[in-house]
Amino acid sequence: MAYLKTEDILAATGGTLLCEGPGAYTGVSIDSRTIADNELFVALQGSRSDGHQYLAAALIRGAGALVSIAPQEMPSGKTLVLVNDPLKALQALAEYLRQKRAVPVIAVTGTNGKTTTKELVASIFSTESGQQKVLKTSANLNNHIGLPLCLSRMQGDEEVMVLEMGSNASGDIRLLCDIARPDYAVMTNVGPAHLEGFGSLEAIRATDLEVLEYVRTFAVNADDLFLMAGLAQDAAGYTGRTITYGIDNPADVSARDIRLHEKGSDFLLCLPGGPEVPVQLQLSGRFNISNALAAAAISSAAGAPPDSIRKGLEAFTGVPMRLEIRKLGGMLIISDVYNANPSSMQEAIRELLRLKRERTIAVLGDMLELGAYAEAAHSGIMTLLNELNITMLISVGREMQKASAAFRGDCYNADDSFQAGAILADLAREGDTVLLKGSRGMRMEQVLGELETSFAGGGDAL
Repeated sequence: MAYLKTEDILAATGGTLLCEGPGAYTGVSIDSRTIADNELFVALQGSRSDGHQYLAAALIRGAGALVSIAPQEMPSGKTLVLVNDPLKALQALAEYLRQKRAVPVIAVTGTNGKTTTKELVASIFSTESGQQKVLKTSANLNNHIGLPLCLSRMQGDEEVMVLEMGSNASGDIRLLCDIARPDYAVMTNVGPAHLEGFGSLEAIRATDLEVLEYVRTFAVNADDLFLMAGLAQDAAGYTGRTITYGIDNPADVSARDIRLHEKGSDFLLCLPGGPEVPVQLQLSGRFNISNALAAAAISSAAGAPPDSIRKGLEAFTGVPMRLEIRKLGGMLIISDVYNANPSSMQEAIRELLRLKRERTIAVLGDMLELGAYAEAAHSGIMTLLNELNITMLISVGREMQKASAAFRGDCYNADDSFQAGAILADLAREGDTVLLKGSRGMRMEQVLGELETSFAGGGDAL
């Protein structure tokens, strides 16, 4: 049953009803190509395109639209609402719907691990007795457009919302919190991402900590000393509860007896109040144990019992394109191609060394959006590759190729990810352990595609 009504839209946006169609809608879309039946189209106006150009196409399937330019002819059987600014109207509608449905909202912020942590939290609450209805942000649609789109798809029976919040500049988290009004928040870490927009790590930290202005419970990574220092500095007026989690430093939520496997890990999860819960995590990498602790900490604070936390952590199998482990042609492939920044790149390279069998091959694409920090960041990756004695590097992109001059092993430069895949297919042999990593814009998944073509029959996911 559709939850979003025409009266909600008018109340939230203050818009003018030009014509009315069905009166109830299943959600909102900004893409005329993928809009579903009974959804509303929002005609966003950007620097490259204007959604009003696609209004007619959107209304073939869609039930109506929010527009700032009225069409010359009103469509029959469709709802059109005239607003001053479609983006602000979308955000206002999301805020209205969130306040209409008074359920706990958990925000997930930080540089790395947000999407995995968000999915783990959602899994925990989905495994509660009776299968709680959870609304969560789709994929990593975590910005000023993606989060409102998520909230617009509320059905009215949600019992908890888990919302990933990303930022590219100061004030971004405050804007998302104004819309979503979170009760709880967990912050994974602070790292050098989107430095082109922020200018400094301190600005990244301060922006993510804007969430403290809204929540009553905050879970924070005790192993991130830079984050903890910022918390002590910026949280002087915070009156809510703080709960810490960590592997290396004392924390309220921790893991002990950790055993890392080729695929996944197991450990004892230590929760506040004393229970120790054995967990068999299906996610590879030590950093994913940190993500699991983040999810456990905030879920526990929000009322999830220990057994639900265990079941939720164990049930989650991972986010596509993030540290996927597979075997192909006698090689072990670590495919971590969704995105990259200096800290996530370093973690992936350490995982390459941990899983080493014979030769280690790093196929690395540029880390984007680093601005003036790009040269130093890519040089730092070369330093780590040399320290860990990585056997071979295939570099993709201008920055990675420039930095690769300092690599001491066998080095090959590729113009793009397709060429990198061809180079890898020619050089790789049984027993190799291979890492594929780069920013989203580098399309490093195409390396794996080229490799699969060369080794007909594909491989096996672990």
